[in-house]
Parts: sequence; C-alpha cells; structure tokens
Amino acid sequence: PGEDALEAARCGVSAVFVSNHGGRQIQRVIPTINVLEEVVEAVKDKGVEVYFDGGVRSGSDIFIAIALGAKAAFVGRPNIWGLSVQGEEGVRRVLQILKRELLETMKLAGVSRVQDIKKSMVRNVSGKYK
Repeated sequence: PGEDALEAARCGVSAVFVSNHGGRQIQRVIPTINVLEEVVEAVKDKGVEVYFDGGVRSGSDIFIAIALGAKAAFVGRPNIWGLSVQGEEGVRRVLQILKRELLETMKLAGVSRVQDIKKSMVRNVSGKYK
C-alpha cells in the first residue's frame, strides 16, 4: 500500500484514500487501519494528504485514524444503518454520536483540538490500535 501511495504521489495526486471498499470483495483482507501508517509514512514529504475509510464505527476509531496521520476519516456503514432506521434524521444522529465520542476520546487524551492529536497517543496492541 505504501508503494502504491508513493507511485500516486509521483503521478501528481494531491491526496490518497486508504479504503477496503467495505471489505466485502475478498475475505480476510488486511484491515485498512493496519496499512494507514505505512501509507502516511510513504507520502509524508510529498505534499499528499491521506484520507481514511474502513471499519470506522466509533469516535475513537476516528481518533486513531487521525493519530496515525489521516487528514480525515470517512464513515460508511454506520450512516447506512442510521438511514435505514430513521432516514435523514438517523444519519444526523449517527454523526452526532460519532462527534460526541470523538470529543470524549480527545478529552481523555488531554487534547481539545483535532490538530493536537498525535501518534504517541495510540498504541498497537496485538494487531489492534488502542
């Protein structure tokens, strides 16, 4: 994944999107969170932003993605769940919950601004970021 991002940077892209497309094409695909750090490292001096998608289910997932260098984290499945239950209001509620969870995680980490989230605030324990 890092090599692909670097090649994209050489081609002049301004951003790359780390995604597994829902993880439904191939069973046992590598979780996107496990390659995010590699992608960020590959393009860190190339002026390329990195966006993250895949497995975001909570505000703490967003926190981890940002800590590992993502500019933003995208949310798919939870929005679909909200939409299926309550339509537009359900999506609005999902986003409110994610925002609240992110802010709570930030408070627990001692930061008040997203840009103050640092890689040192998360750890990879047995293949899972915490």
